[in-house]
Amino acid sequence: MPEHENIPPAPVGETFLELGLPAVLTHALDRSGIRAPFPIQAATIPDALAGRDVLGRAPTGSGKTLAFGLPMLVRLKGAASRRGFPRAIVLAPTRELALQIERALDEPALSMGLRVATVVGGIPIKRQVEVLSRGVDLLVATPGRLADHLGQGSVSLDDVAVVTIDEADHMAEMGFLPQVVRILDDTPSGGQRLLFSATLDEEVDSLVQRYLRDPVTHSTAPAADAVPTMRHHLLYVDRDDKYSVVAHIASRSGRTLMFVRTKYGVDRVAGELHAAGVSAGALHGGKTQNNRTRTLASFADGTTPVLIATDVAARGIHVDDISLVVHVDPPTEPKAYLHRAGRTARAGEAGVVVTLVTEDERAAVEQMTRTAGIDVATVKVRPGDRLLADLTGARRPTGKPVPAPDTQAPAQDTPKKGRRAADTGDRPSRRGRAGEVAVRAGSRQGRNRGLDSTPHGRRSRGAH
Repeated sequence: MPEHENIPPAPVGETFLELGLPAVLTHALDRSGIRAPFPIQAATIPDALAGRDVLGRAPTGSGKTLAFGLPMLVRLKGAASRRGFPRAIVLAPTRELALQIERALDEPALSMGLRVATVVGGIPIKRQVEVLSRGVDLLVATPGRLADHLGQGSVSLDDVAVVTIDEADHMAEMGFLPQVVRILDDTPSGGQRLLFSATLDEEVDSLVQRYLRDPVTHSTAPAADAVPTMRHHLLYVDRDDKYSVVAHIASRSGRTLMFVRTKYGVDRVAGELHAAGVSAGALHGGKTQNNRTRTLASFADGTTPVLIATDVAARGIHVDDISLVVHVDPPTEPKAYLHRAGRTARAGEAGVVVTLVTEDERAAVEQMTRTAGIDVATVKVRPGDRLLADLTGARRPTGKPVPAPDTQAPAQDTPKKGRRAADTGDRPSRRGRAGEVAVRAGSRQGRNRGLDSTPHGRRSRGAH
């Protein structure tokens, strides 16, 4: 969950140095333009530096990457890691998030002579074995791929002094907790554990009870409707008008993220938008890793202004300046609505969330938003309505077909039969295909939010 979603810096006068971080680290942060801690950082860093187990409840965009990452680096300073024996690990549910965490911590680690690397699905395991064999201080990993390395003996967790589990609720939803448990069982029992989760469901709570010792709890999670710059609308549409309305909305100016329930649905919407003259990227677990990489990079740099995604595939992707989130298929649970909505109105920017609702969905969606505590405005719309344009910026599409943005792979690039995407598909998997995500969702405070990623296995200058 890297990081900052309409959450202000800590009170004036409180600095990273005052939180207990060494000067060499604060100077590195300052050079990157990171000068004031966010609330979750101000609350968490002193306890983490003191060696306490920490339970952090904070949403996507709250600044958690530095909240757990900086104290971990301090704990590692002054010693060298044995080859194949990392001294700290961060577990993330998706490879994209893992790579973004690596990028966020790379410069701070560089300043302290430490090495940060990732092991994630979708990248040849042999390459990762080589990186591990050179020695890694802090290893960021997805559970499936780290379990693979443990299984083949290319890494040992015997020296791990501190473990962070990021987005634990997403780990549970994606079915990775058995692998997380195995990994934690392989680390020394006396080590420090930091766990971050937006929610504490039963499975996550069982993880806390089993592995965290007398944890100190910090929470900075606001409800979505508490974000003053975010507006919510239910757009009632006739079923026959739905995809025409989608095309009008997608033709707007600005970065737009659309959520669709299934992989087939994502490809269908993308195909209809291309036929209507709208350039849109499609993201789901059935895409090859190279296809996903190009799609995400194109959306992040603004080349493709529209991204259509399933819930699972979009997790861990944090791109600023998304001014509109569209629930093409309404979510069925309040938690899913809040996760989706959190992609807009970041860093104090304005954002709009709209849900397309057909008559047969109306009662369920209204109940879902009430349960979520969302203050929504409702309106009936049709393609070309002035009100639709006022709410979303919708405009009539050109009607001139455009090719899929990814010209190096088919629009519906799917893996070979029997293969599944690793760690970020629509179901958990421990195997992946070659390729690498390195999305740079640039922003004014990108590094503080942990939004960027680096190529796998980047070696810090000055590392042992």
